[in-house]
Amino acid sequence: MSRHSAEHGHMPRSHGKRRHVWPWIVLVVLVAVAAVGAVSALTLYRQAMEVKAHEERAISLMAGLKGLSGSSASGVGKDTVDSINAVLPQLQAETAAAQHITEGTLWSVASHMPVYDKDIATVRGMTRIVHQLTTKPLPQLADTLSTLANASLTTDDGSLNLEPITQAAASMKAANQPLQQLVQQYDALPRPNIGKIATAYDAGRKQLTTAGTTIDDLSNALDIIPGFLGSGGAKTYAVMAMTTSEARSSGGLLGSVGVMTTDNGKISIGDFRSNTEYIPYGAGDPTADEQRIFNQWGPLQMSFDMRDLAVYPDAQRSAEGMRVIWQRTPWGANQHLDGVIMVDPVFLQKMVAINGQVTLSDGRVLTGDNTAEFLLNTVYKEYPVSMQDQYFTEVATQSISAMFSNINLTKLTQVGQAMSSLAQGRHFSMYSFDEATENSLKSAGFTASTPDDEANPKIGVYITEQNPSKMDWYVHRTTKITRSSCNGDGSQTYHVEYTLNNTLTSSALATLPDYIAGGIQVPSLARGMAAEKMLIYAPAGGSIANITTSGNGTVSVAPKQTTMNGKTVTTTLALLNPGKSLTYSFDVTTSPKATTDLGVDQTPMGWEDSGVSVDTSACAIGAK
Repeated sequence: MSRHSAEHGHMPRSHGKRRHVWPWIVLVVLVAVAAVGAVSALTLYRQAMEVKAHEERAISLMAGLKGLSGSSASGVGKDTVDSINAVLPQLQAETAAAQHITEGTLWSVASHMPVYDKDIATVRGMTRIVHQLTTKPLPQLADTLSTLANASLTTDDGSLNLEPITQAAASMKAANQPLQQLVQQYDALPRPNIGKIATAYDAGRKQLTTAGTTIDDLSNALDIIPGFLGSGGAKTYAVMAMTTSEARSSGGLLGSVGVMTTDNGKISIGDFRSNTEYIPYGAGDPTADEQRIFNQWGPLQMSFDMRDLAVYPDAQRSAEGMRVIWQRTPWGANQHLDGVIMVDPVFLQKMVAINGQVTLSDGRVLTGDNTAEFLLNTVYKEYPVSMQDQYFTEVATQSISAMFSNINLTKLTQVGQAMSSLAQGRHFSMYSFDEATENSLKSAGFTASTPDDEANPKIGVYITEQNPSKMDWYVHRTTKITRSSCNGDGSQTYHVEYTLNNTLTSSALATLPDYIAGGIQVPSLARGMAAEKMLIYAPAGGSIANITTSGNGTVSVAPKQTTMNGKTVTTTLALLNPGKSLTYSFDVTTSPKATTDLGVDQTPMGWEDSGVSVDTSACAIGAK
């Protein structure tokens, strides 16, 4: 499902706001007098007021659905089921009444009026889609969640009971599929000309996207959780701990690797070993293209040993490199590796928020608010290098072990939705060496890769820090995407502005240790300088053109095209001293097969906000 810029919005809650959703109908009716005659126009006006009343009541009812109407951080639980069942009959009645009116002959005639035909068509589409949502997907969802709420999800030993999860996954998928289709149909409606109609359209889109994203995340997680937790037998995963404050394409430098075993719902966390224990066992067999781009081109020459395995933008390549090294080690030579899990401190922070605070061995308490900053910045300021991996291990062991223990429906949905949403942001990624399992992971969005989906277009922007440091904590990245045209072949063209900003100040730099500030190992790179080697990918089946740069940073290597592992990619090197920024501007054209708005897949930062904004007001997908 697409993730639009509106996905973080909330459903309208105050009656003061809701009463402004439909007054545009008055404007339409005034124009309709000339098109259909005064008597018919008055009838249209009266019916429009009835539609307005039905839709406002429906919006009010939907706004009260627990866990579906706003932030889903609190999870979806029994109260979600209760709230759906409580309002469903009235909700269906209101939306049916609105649809019945807009399907009438008068509205059909009005939909062919010049200028306002698109606006009328959009209103008719909105009432149809919202009613369909209430008649099938919503009741199916309530039934599935009710079954899970009444099931025993925890076994006697505190593990997750996989049987009801497996059964619920199929029914959740059956409810989710039509829901996502309705969201896509809504997105494809013509965006209206009249400003207030456009506002109503956008509000409805935000509302549907919020609910749709929540259910899609949950459905994807339920689909992969049983296999992940060993429903078919014990599984062994390498847990690769990334620090995004020293960026690598898929996340960050790998500080340590742990072993996680799952068996019929139970998670066991084995030892985490420092990357220094893996270094003697060599590199992860890079391809010739990877050698050229990441080693030969410099300025920092990647070793491709354990520290640099996340330099690949495809999780599959990181996993393959991990397995090569794993098999050379004494502890891995006789232990089959089923797959890898790549996590960063943002993922751990989310697990801490769900499971409860973590107390470190020195008494420091980490919460769902401060864990990421501690692991990505504070630990490098306050603790010696020898202690840093220990604290990451303590947090990872406690938070991952508790993910599925002593669980109920609310916690299950919190964990499942967090896994899915954080996978979208590359804070968490999985790869399985079993083909069938990997197909499920890939389909659910849990395996990070360079853009490969023409229907859901994304540009890929992947960063590898060239100044050995922890400077990427201070580099904030924002993306502004503006749709400029809807083309005759069905493709879309967008203008993209991708900005990197080194937020470190000169005064703060003076207080930082070299371990954070860098400027030691590569003589040409100064303390406090972020040196960002960038890989920029066009969306699958699409193209990038007209790349320009602006800002007070330095473009050390101008954008140039090359290939890596069969795909065309643009590479460049940006140098950012404290307080400096650079913006890369370019035009993107999607595949004609695109059905969603353009998005961004990028190296994660040290927080959940991706910094992406999207303006699609120029035209609607499918419009020519």
